Amino acid sequence: MERKVRVVQIGTGKMAKYTMRYVMEKGGEIVGAVDVNPQVIGKDIGEIIGTENLNVTVTSFEDAEEMLKQVKPDVAIIETMSLLKDIEEPMMLCARLGINALTTCEEAFYPWNSNPELTKRIDQLAKQTGCTITGTGYQDIYWGQLITSIAGSTQKITKIKGSSSYNVEDYGIALANAHGAGLTIEEFDKQIASVDKISDEERQGIINSGEYLPSYMWNTNGWLCNKLGLTVKSQRQVTVPTTNNEDIYSETLGVTVKAGEATGMSAIVTTETEEGITIESECIGKVYSKEDYDKNEWTVYGEPDTTITVARPSTVELTCASIVNRIPEVINAKPGFVPTAEISELNYKVKNLNEYIK
Repeated sequence: MERKVRVVQIGTGKMAKYTMRYVMEKGGEIVGAVDVNPQVIGKDIGEIIGTENLNVTVTSFEDAEEMLKQVKPDVAIIETMSLLKDIEEPMMLCARLGINALTTCEEAFYPWNSNPELTKRIDQLAKQTGCTITGTGYQDIYWGQLITSIAGSTQKITKIKGSSSYNVEDYGIALANAHGAGLTIEEFDKQIASVDKISDEERQGIINSGEYLPSYMWNTNGWLCNKLGLTVKSQRQVTVPTTNNEDIYSETLGVTVKAGEATGMSAIVTTETEEGITIESECIGKVYSKEDYDKNEWTVYGEPDTTITVARPSTVELTCASIVNRIPEVINAKPGFVPTAEISELNYKVKNLNEYIK
């Protein structure tokens, strides 16, 4: 592609200031921005990024379709909510208009195993209009490609076990609420944990209805199985609250989480496969105390055992860089809702984005 890649940013919260800057630093062009927050609608994106005005103002979602038709982006970046059903409107809008889209929505990493009906509808529409929709971000490398790369150097695998922790303060109120931060233990059990205290048959019924609330690792395990060619035999999820012995103030929630209340959650997903390989992954998302820090650790058990630990990763920046570095591959990919497990490996882009597009 000889011209700059044209990008529209949907969602202009905490992460967008990195994503939009990264796009421009990689030789792309932000041609539009969309939000539902009245406080940012009409603002120049330069004010959000922290630069001089860039002559691109934030459009309300109500006016997004007309704006998208006018600016004709090559790709949209959707950075809003964590569940697929909560981003259905922008996803379907992009699919209907034939606009490639990447999202940081964690469920979108591999939504076929948690909301197959909505995924299928987006997939079919994207195929009709010839665009590609996918989910990516931090998990693309640190819960996905990093682990499958280790697997590639292993003779025999019996189990894959992983754990990742992150501060919900870094990602906005939607994610904090999804993790139960600020709830009492009783409220957490009722609103968050109760989803997993059901039979496999009941869970599958909820999944088919599009109302399941997967933890991030539910979709990650599905992605890993897809990438490694494993056949899922069973999958279960257990969610427990995290707590702290002292009060912690959450800027994102705007409240003090009292000692003993839920600061977030730990979710453990265990997947058994027909090939005899077990995948057990845990995500810990909570309001951090002064002693907490991000950590990502995975072990591939077999011949040989291999453990890799990433301490204090800059999760927000890594997420945004992953999104931007994924842009060329998504534009080049086959149409439909395509997991990144079925797209080429994510690599650093030393050249401008347009130079990687066929």
